[in-house]
Amino acid sequence: MNQTEPQRVALVTGAARGLGRAIAEALAQQNVSLLLVDILADRLETTCAELAANGTRCTAFATDISAKANCTAAIAAAIATYGRLDILINAAGLMRFNHATDVSEEEFWQIMQVNTAAPFWLAQAAIPHLLETEGNIVNVLSQSALMGTAYIVPYSMSKAALLQLTKSLAVEYADKPIRINAVAPGSMLTEISTGTRPPADADFAKIKRYSGTRPPAQPAEVAAVVAFISSPAASAVHGAIWPADCGVTAG
Repeated sequence: MNQTEPQRVALVTGAARGLGRAIAEALAQQNVSLLLVDILADRLETTCAELAANGTRCTAFATDISAKANCTAAIAAAIATYGRLDILINAAGLMRFNHATDVSEEEFWQIMQVNTAAPFWLAQAAIPHLLETEGNIVNVLSQSALMGTAYIVPYSMSKAALLQLTKSLAVEYADKPIRINAVAPGSMLTEISTGTRPPADADFAKIKRYSGTRPPAQPAEVAAVVAFISSPAASAVHGAIWPADCGVTAG
């Protein structure tokens, strides 16, 4: 980074663990200051402390982003702490395996609130600040936004909606100094994947259709894609959906 340029500031949701943490680590390598958001307060503090110990300017903001007011407060915290916002990374996500007929109303709306509504409210609050810094938004989708995926129907719906949020915002702000993009990972070795299991009577032939033939990606591999798209090096990338799914959606 040129010493005359201000240090970029990023807000990363879901940063306590998994892909969100890996994204924070990748941005730290680019000398980006961080406002990390997650509902897991203790683990978020640990992540932030470890990054700070390596010289990264890092602040933890523990909150439940399923509420609009908390999303607005997170953006306000970034501005109050650093005076600017250059990058919004919507990486938080909930996934639950279930038969479609067994999904409860509570589970359905929880997934929608975290995976779809929260990125909208965060973007709504962030955009005025991102326009000032000519910044950008990167939404973390899933291969499930691009193909049918059995036993995770609400999750797939939420990520498809997030895809349309990305494209629609990109069109609305096509003539403004802001970039809005998304990355669509496939299977990754994270707690969200290892800590959930399909229904006991699931047809694994249906799951195999979206499992792919290559091993699951490491979070750092996907985080590198997110970090690149959010960087000045990707200044020509706007309204794009970048699969990082080890080829699952290639055909």
